[in-house]
Amino acid sequence: MKKAVIFDMDGLMIDSEKVTYEEYIKTMKKFNYDFDEDFYLRCLGKNKQTVCKLFMNHYGDQFPMKEIWDDVHLSLDTRLSTNVPLKNGIIELLTYLKNNHYKTIVATSSSRERAEKILTVANLRNYFDDIICGDEVTCGKPHPEIFLTACQKLGVTPQEALVLEDSEAGISAAHTGGIDVICIPDMKYPEEEFANKTLKILTSLHDVITHLK
Repeated sequence: MKKAVIFDMDGLMIDSEKVTYEEYIKTMKKFNYDFDEDFYLRCLGKNKQTVCKLFMNHYGDQFPMKEIWDDVHLSLDTRLSTNVPLKNGIIELLTYLKNNHYKTIVATSSSRERAEKILTVANLRNYFDDIICGDEVTCGKPHPEIFLTACQKLGVTPQEALVLEDSEAGISAAHTGGIDVICIPDMKYPEEEFANKTLKILTSLHDVITHLK
């Protein structure tokens, strides 16, 4: 029986992936670099260190990574500081989990500062028992550390937990950690290799309630 639900943040609860993509397009154009969706999709679900490595490998050693990163995330944080777009069904799902005494935690590749700000502006923070962030683990997704740490924080075994994810990196992290994972895709439907690692692939967070019942 499941006792806890572990939530990814960006792309799962928060409709932020498209917003982030828009900011990358603007910034990369300003710095005279091309940027396409296929490359962006490779970055989804990964922590800052891994994303930066992908950029440097793709664009070369002279790529102004710090300037690009800072510019994108300053613009993004400004947008999200007043308006956080939520995914359909998130409030209903969190309310159901609270009413049925599930433990809940956010496990995000974002920093603690960013996660706390976004969840507070979105009025979601009080639904969760805890948060574990990318700057609090040694290895980011697809390594399972963040999800296994989430289980430890909640006092449950991996078998008692359920992960909700939208990214392939998150799916792999949960699967490697021995935790059942349901995928609710955002910008990218998982490739077959990753789809086979999920318990289910659902179209919305509303459907998670039906699964738990």
